[in-house]
Amino acid sequence: MTVKNKIIYFVLWFILTNVKNGHAQQIGPIQLDRPDQTETPAIVPVGYIQAENGFLMENSDKTSRAFTYPSCLWKYGINDRLEMRLITEIAETKDLVSGKSVIGLMPVTIGFKANLWKEKGIVPHTSFIGHLTTANVSTKNLRTTFAAPSFRFLMAHNITPAFSISYNLGAEWNGETAEESYLYTFATGLSITNKLGMYAELYGFAPRSSIAWHGFDGGFTYLINNNIMIDLSGGFGVTQNAPDNYVAFGFSYRFKVMGK
Repeated sequence: MTVKNKIIYFVLWFILTNVKNGHAQQIGPIQLDRPDQTETPAIVPVGYIQAENGFLMENSDKTSRAFTYPSCLWKYGINDRLEMRLITEIAETKDLVSGKSVIGLMPVTIGFKANLWKEKGIVPHTSFIGHLTTANVSTKNLRTTFAAPSFRFLMAHNITPAFSISYNLGAEWNGETAEESYLYTFATGLSITNKLGMYAELYGFAPRSSIAWHGFDGGFTYLINNNIMIDLSGGFGVTQNAPDNYVAFGFSYRFKVMGK
């Protein structure tokens, strides 16, 4: 059994043995920061751990392909305004010309999300995310020179009970230079049924001293129960300097911490 298959089987076993629907009637359905690039302003319920797992294949260009299996965003609800966050990612980059690959644990990211205010009239529901990506907590050949901060403001409007728009503004650093890259996202979400949803999104990154790039993506989410959701998505580069395309699959779940 390969390392990738062992990781997949372990995560599936963990879900089946830990996720239950006993609290489904006490809180609303699970809300995710994936599969789009736009992060939700919603906070994980108090005392819950939430894991958002994603498997991705991205063709950066004709010579390079990247995989994640999986990336995982771990969240814990501290109170109704604050959640703590931990991001872990097993990644592989493959050179399609030489056939060589680099694989390992990417630098671990820690952070928080704070709810600033709820939606009221034309004022959107707004939250703030602050992250710090470590330099050395990773596989040795994937370490960066410096720790890298990032931040986002997250905004969302419910236009109707079935249709919403969300958007993010922020900046991030790559751990190698002092140059920041500004980012934006804009996503539309539609509830087709009470379980099936879809979205379409435009997003982009603008490094301070190089040309900005933009991408488009879309996908579907399916709510298995209030605590478990799966998703399927894909996207492509709008500008020539963007990654060519990607496809992704995700499964996310939450459970209440014992004794909380």
